[in-house]
Amino acid sequence: MTVLTILLHSPLNPNAAGHVIRGVGSRWGASLPRRSWYGIAGAALLIASGAIHLDLYLTGYNSIPTIGWLFLLQVIAAFVLAIVIPVTGLRLAYAAGAGFAISTLGGYLLSLKIGLFGFTEVRTTAGIVAGIIDVAAFAVLAAGALSGLDLGRRLTPQRVMGAIGAASVVALALLAGALATPKTQPAPSASGGQMLKARQIGGVALLTNAKGYTLYWFAPDSPGKSVCYGSCAAYWPPAAGNAAAGPGVTGKVGTIDRTDGTTQATYDGHPLYTYIGDNAPGQDGGNNINLNGGLWHNVPVAGG
Repeated sequence: MTVLTILLHSPLNPNAAGHVIRGVGSRWGASLPRRSWYGIAGAALLIASGAIHLDLYLTGYNSIPTIGWLFLLQVIAAFVLAIVIPVTGLRLAYAAGAGFAISTLGGYLLSLKIGLFGFTEVRTTAGIVAGIIDVAAFAVLAAGALSGLDLGRRLTPQRVMGAIGAASVVALALLAGALATPKTQPAPSASGGQMLKARQIGGVALLTNAKGYTLYWFAPDSPGKSVCYGSCAAYWPPAAGNAAAGPGVTGKVGTIDRTDGTTQATYDGHPLYTYIGDNAPGQDGGNNINLNGGLWHNVPVAGG
């Protein structure tokens, strides 16, 4: 800091005792307000979150009913807010960004635990990273919205920042809890022995497992070989092998060995899967979805 001293030959105020004016400032000019730094950091976090959701949208989520266009709106809103917040510096924009971030996290938690618009999310690296970024964006933008605001003697800046920090910790705890206990679909016995059935769903006889859940085949698979592993298999649990054909099932039922040591049922050579988004027997929400690297189809059964 530089102290500037000005000596005057005649006083600016005749009644003043001295003739010295001292000014304190930076030789580099005025620094950027603290709230502006909150805005820049918050905008960067919103862009990061939006980029993750854009990638998910382009790689398959765009084909999921309702969820697809919600993802697109989410991406657009994230990028718009990332521009508006640092450009305008409005507290309302900061608050909108914080609310958007925490509501995005809330949607993710709901889709993990109970499903959202018929879609159930699974635990993935992209989802975990996006969730943490959303919490960080909420904390930074909420702090920016309240920074420098006179809220009275009781609500000191320290208490306000402490409350934001506590809310962020709670959000992280909820995220960790949801990731530790995600919703899972009832699965057949690992030992197999289930009976495949033909069931009328939407006016069409479709192949289902013993519990009535629709079975699907994956376009990138080849006859007798599955390429669905990792997060793909979390969304699309493989049907256990050693299955038998029930009434109305006219195709050939077989079994293949997966690279993870388990077995998987096949129908006319196609490896079979259930879909985690089907919340009850008789649903076929995974039909014609382009997700996890390819198209998914239900299995019509002739004469079922």
